[in-house]
Amino acid sequence: MFSCCTKVLSLPALPVDLTTIFAVSSRSLILKGAYSVKHCSTMASLVNAVDISKEETGKTLKRIGTHNGTFHCDEALGCFMIRLTHKFAGAQIVRTRDPQVLETMDAVLDVGGVYDPSKDRYDHHQRGFGAVFGHGFVTKLSSAGLIYKHFGLEIISREIGRDPGHPDVERMYLAVYKSFVEAIDAIDNGINMYDTDQPPKYINNTHLSSRVGKINIDWIDEDQSPEKENERFHHAMALAGGEFLESIHHHAKSWLPARSIVEESIAARQVDSSGEIFVLKGFCPWKLHLFEIEQELKLEPSIKYVLYEDSRAKQWRVQAVAVSPDKFESRKPLPESWRGLRDDELSRECGIPDCVFVHISGFIGGNKSFDGALAMAKAALKL
Repeated sequence: MFSCCTKVLSLPALPVDLTTIFAVSSRSLILKGAYSVKHCSTMASLVNAVDISKEETGKTLKRIGTHNGTFHCDEALGCFMIRLTHKFAGAQIVRTRDPQVLETMDAVLDVGGVYDPSKDRYDHHQRGFGAVFGHGFVTKLSSAGLIYKHFGLEIISREIGRDPGHPDVERMYLAVYKSFVEAIDAIDNGINMYDTDQPPKYINNTHLSSRVGKINIDWIDEDQSPEKENERFHHAMALAGGEFLESIHHHAKSWLPARSIVEESIAARQVDSSGEIFVLKGFCPWKLHLFEIEQELKLEPSIKYVLYEDSRAKQWRVQAVAVSPDKFESRKPLPESWRGLRDDELSRECGIPDCVFVHISGFIGGNKSFDGALAMAKAALKL
């Protein structure tokens, strides 16, 4: 018997127009009729999309325990992610801090004071906890990071339909942690982005952890009931989980295919003997791939400029490579005497015909032709 402080998260019944939603599939949250989760147009639809009833599965569902009261992004995302696994597909969420109730759960997230994956216990608040993701990452994990660490490979392999041992799954596993999950771990553990005693120059309350936090019941709301709290937690799971799946889909459909283009382009960088210029064989997201491939191949000297065609403007761009993926500063910005100039004035200044512009910061410039953009890059290397 649950105590009075235990809150069982009973997922809402399916509305008439969503009765075709039936399962968390082995590859993605789906609608009967092959619509993926991204086609669920509302948050309510997404919440319903994760519902599997006891009658539908024909078996008793597992139960996942997490704390009641104010929730955060890490346990909302953790609960969503663990229900994407084969072991915990469609599991019931029980929100409580009662130790006796938690002891009966099949898995416990973000409460209980125990981290023991052999028993599916995933708390990070206890004294002495310092687990990290590994693979070079040093950020202390939250409950979201713990679930992703132990189940992320399975989740990604099921989402993209490839074996867990496939190199693309491993690559995406690391990339999704770096670009999505790590920030949630850091924010929940109070870790700043930068080592500095200076106050921030601006406040960012638009990130996922902040938006999930705002879903909690406001102190001025008249309805402070457990039922209302559970309803809000549904929404938090849907928001965090939806963006998590969007991140996986983006990496599978856009980020991963771009890597092969960047690899081929770097390998074929013969436009300049310095090796510091390469031409993208078709525009794609290239920046993170460039840094990773440089490290893997131990390229020296580092690449300074990337050339690519802007097909919409029918022009070529020469872009300076940043000093690191998270910095605005360039390794070698385009010459200061070119910056802010356009067209004929720019061409006269640099002695190269058909110039279009150079940004005031020097991170990018343009020319009407490939030969002109290449000439700009070569000239900039020497200045």
